[in-house]
Amino acid sequence: MRDGISALRIGVTLAILAAGDSFGVSLALAQARTDPMLNNGPPVWDTNHDGVFTCEEWKTFMERLFVSADKGKKGFLTPQEFESVKKADPSLAEADFGYFDENQDGKISRKEFVEKPSVFILRFDKNGDCRVTPDEIKAAATPQSTGGPQERQRDRFHTN
Repeated sequence: MRDGISALRIGVTLAILAAGDSFGVSLALAQARTDPMLNNGPPVWDTNHDGVFTCEEWKTFMERLFVSADKGKKGFLTPQEFESVKKADPSLAEADFGYFDENQDGKISRKEFVEKPSVFILRFDKNGDCRVTPDEIKAAATPQSTGGPQERQRDRFHTN
């Protein structure tokens, strides 16, 4: 009987440890999936479909969006026209009219619209080269360590 209880305790302990480990993995995956910029797939403005998102591709996409949304070809977007823009790409779904209307005149000019930096690029382009690579996206989605021993930088005087 005593051996049966010991085996049961060991089994329960192993089950708790395994569940804790899989919970941590599940939590990391859930955090990546709940990121609104990552859970909708790649932005549609990657025109050459190489998985690298550039500022030039963004501006070309925004130019096309502006032309299609500017119904009267008047050179600016009204708040109503801007609503159609928000449906064009998941990264624009929560966009604010005021963010684009820099001079706050109640309309968005072509320049205000096309020259506005991509929030996606601002967030994920860690090296500032105006290109977001798959590695940069992966690094942003990977949970960062919050503690524990850290490897310190070595210099030429400390070789060990």
